[in-house]
Amino acid sequence: MRPKPDDAEYRRILQQFRLAAATSAIVIAGGAVFYHVTERFSWLNAVYFCVVTLATVGYGDITPKTNAGKLFTIFYILVGIGILGTFFNLAVRRASLRRQAKNKSAKR
Repeated sequence: MRPKPDDAEYRRILQQFRLAAATSAIVIAGGAVFYHVTERFSWLNAVYFCVVTLATVGYGDITPKTNAGKLFTIFYILVGIGILGTFFNLAVRRASLRRQAKNKSAKR
């Protein structure tokens, strides 16, 4: 049986993790809709561009051509990187708390 952390900190981190995951998905989906409509990217290319941009990879194979697309991208990067950074930070904290709980139960 897998040990499960049951303290308040873990529950708080788990709740924040789920919220950050949902927010990240909404940011990527919202960006994809914008790029699909404004830049006429295919759905796959729109999602691909969002992920590559927010992951700070930026291959440059797909770029916005319109002024609206370029302006949106500036704000999208500034907001999106923070949201995804928060999501990954919480993922690491959650994994750390789970590992601590596992080590505690193994010592008992």
